[in-house]
Amino acid sequence: MRRILIVLALLLPMQAFAQSWPIYENTFINDYANTLDEAEETRIRRNLEVLRQETGVEATVLTLYTRWGYENTGNLESFATGLFNHWGIGDAQRNDGILILVITEDREMRIELGSGYGSGYNREAGDIIETIFIPAFKADDFAGGIEAGTDAVLARIARPHAAGEPAPEPSGNAFGFSLFSLVFGGIVAAFFASIFGRRIKDRLTRCPQCGHRGLNISREVTQAATRSAAGHGQKTILCPHCDFHETSGYTISRTRSSSSSSGGSFGGGSSSGGGASGRW
Repeated sequence: MRRILIVLALLLPMQAFAQSWPIYENTFINDYANTLDEAEETRIRRNLEVLRQETGVEATVLTLYTRWGYENTGNLESFATGLFNHWGIGDAQRNDGILILVITEDREMRIELGSGYGSGYNREAGDIIETIFIPAFKADDFAGGIEAGTDAVLARIARPHAAGEPAPEPSGNAFGFSLFSLVFGGIVAAFFASIFGRRIKDRLTRCPQCGHRGLNISREVTQAATRSAAGHGQKTILCPHCDFHETSGYTISRTRSSSSSSGGSFGGGSSSGGGASGRW
């Protein structure tokens, strides 16, 4: 019995840490990766506010520096769905919430849709990511990509769905082939990401000094985030081909139950994993 109690005592703190999520300061936009200036953030927030006033749809934008240090689900899709449901984005009956998640250092993003959206909107989300978000991010224009991409999500997904329009349907063989390629590629990417996770991305990154691939990148949470204070982590990069060595810190934003967050609360909506992801 004593051994069981000791094991439980060790596991409970780990479980509490593993269930932590980013806190939201308001229900419209939380730019924790500092990608937007004040004017850009104000414009995006205003568009989200107008959408909610006119349609009741809760769409929210979240940027993070990294997922490292939060709920470790193994892949972006599970993380986004878990966060969406933890926050309760969208109306509880309509399940029409939208989460636009951009993670700058991990070089990945997702549009997570509430379970009330048809599968056609998944395709629409994927097209918005590939044609608007990702090209801007590849050009290091995070602000432009987030603003233009968010506008497209509101115009092509949120408002049509709120107006009762059916989900977009595929048109033509070319679209069908592209859709097949997108879906098949997504399945393969998700499979390898779920197995190897971040290690594949790190191994494919080139050394800034010698240009070879195969960096050894490790991350360590030095101080876990709490309800009252942000956490901190340390990222170490080593190149096995030369003497390159770099250590940098990153911030893990505070964690808190969504019901106690400032700036209002979400309506209790949920997602069943619909939406689309992108990486650059």
